[in-house]
Amino acid sequence: MLQVRKISVLSTLCLFCCSWKAASGLNVSARCAQDAVMFLTELKESQPDKYAVLMYDALGKMGSDVEGGNVNRVGSQQECLSAEGPGFGGQYCQVFLHQGALDYFVGICVPDSCDEADVSALIVSEDFVQGTPVISPVPNLFISEHTLEIFMIQCLRNNVTLDLSAVVCLCVCIVMLALPLVATGYVAVIKWNKNRKARSKVDPTNYGAILANSSTNQRKECILLQNTQVQESYKEREQEGRVMLFLRSLSVRFSGVCDGVCSRKGYPSLNGVRVLSLFWIICGHTVQLSVWSSLDNNKRWRAAVENNPLYVVAFSGPVYLAVDTFLLLGGLLSATSFFSCIQKSEDKLSLRMIAHFLFRRFKRIQPLHLFIVCAIVTLFSFLHKGPFWFTVEDQIVNCKEFWWSNLLLINNLFTIAHTCAPWTWYLSVDFQFFATTPFLIFLYRMNKRVLVVVAFTLLAMSCISSALITALLHLPVHQPTTLDYESYFEYYYNKPYTRYGPYVLGILAGIYILTKKEDLIKHQWQAAAGWLVSLSIMAVIVGSAYALRGQGSPGHAVYQGLHRSLWALAVTWVILACEEGYGGFVNKFLSMHVWVPLSNISFACYLVHPLLILLYNSRQETLIHYTDLNLLYLFLTHLVLTVALGWVLTVLIEKPYQLLSSAKV
Repeated sequence: MLQVRKISVLSTLCLFCCSWKAASGLNVSARCAQDAVMFLTELKESQPDKYAVLMYDALGKMGSDVEGGNVNRVGSQQECLSAEGPGFGGQYCQVFLHQGALDYFVGICVPDSCDEADVSALIVSEDFVQGTPVISPVPNLFISEHTLEIFMIQCLRNNVTLDLSAVVCLCVCIVMLALPLVATGYVAVIKWNKNRKARSKVDPTNYGAILANSSTNQRKECILLQNTQVQESYKEREQEGRVMLFLRSLSVRFSGVCDGVCSRKGYPSLNGVRVLSLFWIICGHTVQLSVWSSLDNNKRWRAAVENNPLYVVAFSGPVYLAVDTFLLLGGLLSATSFFSCIQKSEDKLSLRMIAHFLFRRFKRIQPLHLFIVCAIVTLFSFLHKGPFWFTVEDQIVNCKEFWWSNLLLINNLFTIAHTCAPWTWYLSVDFQFFATTPFLIFLYRMNKRVLVVVAFTLLAMSCISSALITALLHLPVHQPTTLDYESYFEYYYNKPYTRYGPYVLGILAGIYILTKKEDLIKHQWQAAAGWLVSLSIMAVIVGSAYALRGQGSPGHAVYQGLHRSLWALAVTWVILACEEGYGGFVNKFLSMHVWVPLSNISFACYLVHPLLILLYNSRQETLIHYTDLNLLYLFLTHLVLTVALGWVLTVLIEKPYQLLSSAKV
């Protein structure tokens, strides 16, 4: 084991002189300069001290496969923090750099007496380290530009700093989880006590025999006692009725996941469509969120995936067609739900009924939605920062500042840089579209032709706006794998005027299914032709996402304007064919009972799966290496954890608060 070496008086004086010179000339604090010089001087020894070896070894160094995209030099945060020098410890910092077209970061280990300003001053000064740059640029063998430009430095300190918002969110999460558990326990105890009292009372089957063997006075007393007990029981029930109804509504129901609207005989194929679309989205998010920041060979990923339609489950263009499938299903089910409300109100359409319809939807989605927002603030506030913490840093800030936009379901109207839990844009869009359902149903009841004209006008406006925005802003037809295209998210991807097409088609499909007098498909040849056309449309849409790489051509605008609505039409055919008995093995597959519980937890799974992916990526200490097998295992792991946690959140949060909102207390 290396021993701490004594420094001569002369060396100490030299170090202090250099430190004070650095502090005055480079705007570096005296303590930081002193510790930095001590560390660098120790490295020049023939047998440097262990702490210096650890700090140097923890520095991010250039690795192999730079050509494949391995430009980030992560270093080792754990090794850096383990270094203990004479009077200081190791501190892991990240330097984010521009070098021509390259953006990358380098992890460095510095004394913990230095802050970000000190680190910046030390890095830019070659004189301070006797002509040796702290960070060397990527060699001109790979890039002609060798000038480095620092655009951010952050030091990850190994401490947790809490603020009021983090504490409040923690309390909210605890209360929301505890209330159903406490209610469940209380109801179980009350039920157990009642059963115990019932067993201790006289057996009613022997009551007649007891009376027969008793005197007249004894019979009267027994009957009087029984009547008194019955009256007291009624009073107790009346007093406890409202409280017990409240508690039962809030209680946990472990069997409820396998029940509910998704298990009805109507529309059984929707279960499979919903679950498979969810799996598709989870796969896409697993890959996309890793590609953005965490791969050591992202160029090789792009070369493999962006040119091969076999990667349809991972490439961003086809993957997010699953969201349009969700919007289609949302429109279809909103139409059927509103018709059900009309029937319950004796076929009368009133503003009060519409308000109740919208408010019920709001109460349905918001408890779990806001729980996820609080969970983001809580988790990321209490966790220690890692090398990839920058992937979630904005989430914490945005959720603390813009949580109210999630509460009001308008967060999709903000830029992605000011959005808390960006994946929840779908909830806002879906609710905004949900609010249009009563209007379209009103038009249908007034005049069917007016409905058709208005619906197709809205559909055309959505298609045209998508095409025009794509053409004017030169947008790609798929979600970018980098954050260079902020205009893609700011003006196109999550805006209601570009995503309404599938939803209005879903409303029309729902109206047709509910009001049709005869089947649409009457002959086998019609079914065969419909399947051929719908599958061909799907194949063309998916294939075109690979063919139309880049941006700027008229073909991009046409594709962007039409592909989402065409995809929704193709999926609508699949649903209609299955409902009318022409689905064959597709209908059998989509209607399997195994999809029912997964469909019932799909809402919770959608909300929680990006949080799991972000947690995994932000807690990594090294880059992820892309291979098909690695990403397959990563997807399957995220999928299993998502289903498990989705079930827990459905049972503990979604279902209890959903039933509570509908209970009449």
